[in-house]
Amino acid sequence: MASHNTSSQFTGGMAFTTLLNGHSITTDLAATGGGLDKGPRPKALMLLALSGCTGLDVVSILNKMRVSFTDFVIDINADLTDEEAATYKTVQLIYKIKVAEEDKPKVEKAVNLSLEKYCGVAAMFRKFATVTKEIVYL
Repeated sequence: MASHNTSSQFTGGMAFTTLLNGHSITTDLAATGGGLDKGPRPKALMLLALSGCTGLDVVSILNKMRVSFTDFVIDINADLTDEEAATYKTVQLIYKIKVAEEDKPKVEKAVNLSLEKYCGVAAMFRKFATVTKEIVYL
């Protein structure tokens, strides 16, 4: 069974610097929350994990299908619940990509495979949020 480990060091104010896989990431709050805005908010990093996970899947699948593409961007719109300990309640992924007309069905297949089978972060999000997707062809 695989496991992940991190180490987070308090660096003053409201900031923490975390070592993850040899990379340093600082999280902080905005000034309105008592921080100095030295880095992104931890909750928003969950969206980064989601776009990174599904993006890597889609690229890998399209490469295996020998689909040429350009201008690939994943936008995410996410809404939080109103109660304390707010969580994401809706998450919309918008895949923007330029491909040949005949490859559009392959893009659809790659996105669906990622979200329904391969992306563990998407599987976790589905436990607490409604996850939807849209594909925009450029």
